[in-house]
Amino acid sequence: MAGRFAPTPTSDLHVGNLRTALAAWLAARADGREFRLRVEDLDRDRIAAAAGTAERQLADLAALGLTHDGPVVWQSDRTPAYEAALAALGGRVYECFCSRQEIALAAQAPHAADGLRPYPGTCRDLTEAERARRRRHRSPALRVRANGAEVTLDDRLAGRVTGVVDDFVVRRGDGLFAYNFAVVVDDAFQGVDQVVRGDDLLSSAVRQAWLAQQLGLPIPEYAHVPLAVAPGGGRLAKRDGAIGLARLAADGWTIPRIVAWLGRSLGLEAADEATAADLVDQFNWSKIPRGEWVVAMGSGTVATERGPSDSQRARHRGPAEEHTYPANNTSTTHTE
Repeated sequence: MAGRFAPTPTSDLHVGNLRTALAAWLAARADGREFRLRVEDLDRDRIAAAAGTAERQLADLAALGLTHDGPVVWQSDRTPAYEAALAALGGRVYECFCSRQEIALAAQAPHAADGLRPYPGTCRDLTEAERARRRRHRSPALRVRANGAEVTLDDRLAGRVTGVVDDFVVRRGDGLFAYNFAVVVDDAFQGVDQVVRGDDLLSSAVRQAWLAQQLGLPIPEYAHVPLAVAPGGGRLAKRDGAIGLARLAADGWTIPRIVAWLGRSLGLEAADEATAADLVDQFNWSKIPRGEWVVAMGSGTVATERGPSDSQRARHRGPAEEHTYPANNTSTTHTE
């Protein structure tokens, strides 16, 4: 049994990422699980443009005391495993020649809950002659044939979640394997049975659970932690609070102070300073706030903390609610 943290090394970890990593580590250690690390470096071009980022991410996690078990897994080393899993899907995948623009313009492709669009099925039933003609002009992506499957799972923080699985991409037209595919194969490989990550990835869970079923792999327990957000409610950005360990240290924050601050944001009791190990015994899912964590820039202070506003509480999902998610169309760059 193991939990995990799996960042994409396209930018340094900000405080929201570090908070999620701490939550994942505490959840695993509190239950006696091992803790795995994985670097999700499949997008070669974007990773190359951020040279050294993966090493800084791993150094930040180590600095916080988030120890891990076993070697760090790099997705760029795992292509043979993905090829084998793809072969196991057999006829449950098909070629797709659509561009993102064509999908967005499709009249029958309404927006999904997270702003993306479910695939409208344009290429699902092409004849072999049609596929051969299109291959001359564009390399196809591969999509699963989900047939509108509906998946329900219970999330430790978001409650019961139901989603209709669209025909999502498992391998891109440029040959790279997609996030939703690789993560399922790798979680099983690393023995991960508990996935704790940001709730911006909640709608991906139904896809991943469905794919695990198709591959005969176990479905992990999911817990999607409310995000850290800027004062206006948007995602953290460098201009309004997406600060990381290096910036905090430069402004005089010690590691124990940072850990205590992140721990308090998860509803744990922490003095001015703490280690990650100090917080394990008091970790409890019921303590984690169900609202977003607002990170603000203060005058003379790198970051301040305050609770969610009434509007943020209203739009955030509570643990006892039931939610239905249409599947989204494309995997996005993510850092859990």
